[in-house]
Parts: sequence; structure tokens; C-alpha cells
Amino acid sequence: MGRGLAGLVVVALLAACAEEAAPTAAPERPPLTTTTTIAPTTTAPPTTTTTTTAPPPPTTAPPVDVFALAPPRASRVPETLAGQIATAEATIRDESASPLETAQAALLQQVAYRQLAAHPEWDAVVAGALPEHLRNVARLHADARREFRGMHSKLSSTLPAWRIVQPEPPEGLLDAYRAAEAEFGIPWKYLAAINLVETQIGRIRGTSIAGAQGPMQFMPATWDAYGGGGDINDTRDAIRGAARYLAANNGAHDIAGALYRYNHSNRYVVGVQVYADLIAEHPRAFLGFYYWGVWYITDHGDVYLPVGYEQAQPIAVADYLR
Repeated sequence: MGRGLAGLVVVALLAACAEEAAPTAAPERPPLTTTTTIAPTTTAPPTTTTTTTAPPPPTTAPPVDVFALAPPRASRVPETLAGQIATAEATIRDESASPLETAQAALLQQVAYRQLAAHPEWDAVVAGALPEHLRNVARLHADARREFRGMHSKLSSTLPAWRIVQPEPPEGLLDAYRAAEAEFGIPWKYLAAINLVETQIGRIRGTSIAGAQGPMQFMPATWDAYGGGGDINDTRDAIRGAARYLAANNGAHDIAGALYRYNHSNRYVVGVQVYADLIAEHPRAFLGFYYWGVWYITDHGDVYLPVGYEQAQPIAVADYLR
């Protein structure tokens, strides 16, 4: 199934700075001051062929592309990192947060949890600085990240021949997960978690090292057996194929066993189950994962692959970074 991409897609470690003191209490939803954004493209005022004065430029900037945001930096101070986590979680859970605010918070959430996962010695300090209702959430995020990172013992010196695209709208994805659950009896949270782990919810277009393909990373022979005659690269077909495969492997009664058949790694099984539980933890939790970016683990550190990244052949990390 999806052994090539799994774990490469999930979250990033950004070693960074902000050395200010941690807040004493997390506000309801403070501004995301730690987030960097890409400046929006401006539009020139229309030209005129008469002597009439041209209208002034718009007083409001055009909308920022939420998929063109630059990732923020995670603090290297555990108390401040806890403040970043609390800020991000508060925004993601806020029904009034705009898509832009949610996307900014999700990227902050992503780098903060990856930073925490890289520093198990910070666990107690970060937990103590977090609101009580977020302590288990943070622990689960760090646990999942550590499981997937543990799947990689050899780091790559090249970046993959992938294309990174915008994910499909979240409403359509949720409809597809839930329709597959209704048809095959596999809880939608597991389908969403697999989609997240395998291709960052469809952002990654490319074939894995093992030859797996599509949003849910099927090997072609497995797809022939469980794809139901659909298109391996079609999102809805791929989600249905994954649900069909899990159901055929007793996933409705033994999801751990079915996940192991999907990818023969106990770490994969645990990581997917943790992310599935986190997706179900809050009604807006899926939106946080939806806006996560794509990071690739390399021997030069973790490299962010933005929407628009496209390589026909693997490229040396050093060459790409230059």
C-alpha cells in the first residue's frame, strides 16, 4: 500500500527562536503574531483612454492565498512553545476564525508540535504551561510525530520527483470520507488520517519509492483488486478503495490489524490511530490538519515543499536549497 510516502509528509521541525517569556495564561484567541505570510499580489488600477481621472486603487488588499503562506518558526523555549500551541489550538477551535486565520494557526500548530516531538525532555515543562484541556492533545500530537519519525532510519540527500498542489476543498473531502464510512463501515476518521499521512490530504502528486500511487497510495496490483474499477488518482475513488481494502481486512472490527495490512509497520499503525483520535477530538480539528504543509525529511534537515513545488526528477537537497 503506502509504504513510500508515509511519515515523510507528516509535520515539520523548524528550529527557531522567539526567546520571550511564556504568557501566564492563553487568551481566548490572540493574534497569530508568530506567523509569517507571503505578501499578496496587488492589482494595478484600470487604465483609461479618456481624460477622466482613473479611479483610485482599492482600499483593501486582495485576499491572501491561504495555500501560499510561509510557515512560521517554532520557539526553542519550551514555555514559549506552549504559548504557541495554546494560541494555535484556540484559533483552530474558534468557529469565528476565518480560513486565513485558521490556516495561519494550522501552520503554527504544525511546526510547534514537531518541535515538541523533537524534544521529549520538554514534555513536562510544556504540559505544565498548557491549559489543562490541551495537555493530552499535545501529548498525542508529539506521540504521533515520534512514531512516524521513528520509521526513518536513513535520511535522504535528495528531494522527490513530486508535484505539490492545493488540496481539494475540505467540505468535499469530508463528504467523501463519510460516504465511504456509510458504504464500508470504516470510521471516517481513519480514512482522513491515512489521507493525511500518505499524501498530506492529497497535496502530494507523485509515485512513492515503492511504486505506490494516488491520494491514498495504492500499489497498482492492490488497486486492481480493491479499486472497484475507479481511478487510482481520483480522490473519491481512492478513499473508497481504501475503505474497501480496510473492510476486506476486517477493519470494522480490528482496525489495528487492517492498518497493519495497509502498511506493515507497527509505528504506522499507532501513528494513524493517534491522528484519527485527534481528528475526532474536536469538530474543527480536521481543519487544522487540512492546512498543514508538506515537509520532507533530509540529511540537510527538514525541507518545506510549498504548493507549486514540482520536480520531474529527484534533485539534490543542496542544489534545491541554493
